Amino acid sequence: MISLTEENYLKAMFNLSEKSGEVTVNELSKALNIKMPTVNSMVKKLAIKGFLNYQTYKPIQLTEEGKKEALGIIRKHRLTEMFLVEKMGFGWEEVHEVAEQIEHIHSPKFFAKMDELLDFPTVDPHGSPIPDASGKIQWKTYETLNQFLPGDKLKLVAVTNSNDEFLKYLNTKNIVLETQIEILEKEEFDQNITVQFNGQKIVLSPKVTERLLVEKK
Repeated sequence: MISLTEENYLKAMFNLSEKSGEVTVNELSKALNIKMPTVNSMVKKLAIKGFLNYQTYKPIQLTEEGKKEALGIIRKHRLTEMFLVEKMGFGWEEVHEVAEQIEHIHSPKFFAKMDELLDFPTVDPHGSPIPDASGKIQWKTYETLNQFLPGDKLKLVAVTNSNDEFLKYLNTKNIVLETQIEILEKEEFDQNITVQFNGQKIVLSPKVTERLLVEKK
C-alpha cells in the first residue's frame, strides 16, 4: 500500500506539472517545504515503484500509474471538500485542512457513497474539477476576470490559489461561485477593476482579479 507521504508527493507533482507535464526536484522541494536530499530520496523510491520517470538533473514526469494515483487522491480531497460544504455546513474557507486528512483514507466504498450522496458533483466548492472514479478529469478552460473590459457581463465559476486567507477576503465582499458580475471600469494605470454585482459596487485589485475565473454570459 502506498504511504501517506508518498501520496502527498504524487499529488504535489501532479499539481505542479499540470501545465508542462513535468516538474523539477527543486520545484517539488519548495512546494512541499522539504529539503532537497530528502526529496531526491523519495523521488528515486517512487521511480522504483513505477510512479514516475526520473533521471539525474532532469525534470520528473509522472507515469500513467503515477497520474492515476495522484488523481485518486485529488478526487478524495475534492469530494470531501464538497461534502463538508454541502452536507455539513462548512464554509469554503474551512475545508482544506480537514480534506487533507480524509484524502488518505483507503476505502473506495466510503468515497463512492460520499459521491452518491452528493449526486455525483463534477466540481468542488472552489470550482476545481473532481476526477471521476476511473481517474478521468474534465478540464475546462476559463479566463481570469482581469482579462475582460468595461461592459462585459460574467459569471464567477472558480477561484485559483484558493488559500483560506483569500477565501475569507472573498467572503467579506460577498463574492461566491455563480456570482453574476458586470465590469464598470478598468483603470489603465494600476489595472484596478470596478465591478457591480448583487446591487453593490466595489473595486478589485489585480491581485484579486487574476485569481477569479469567469465565463462570459
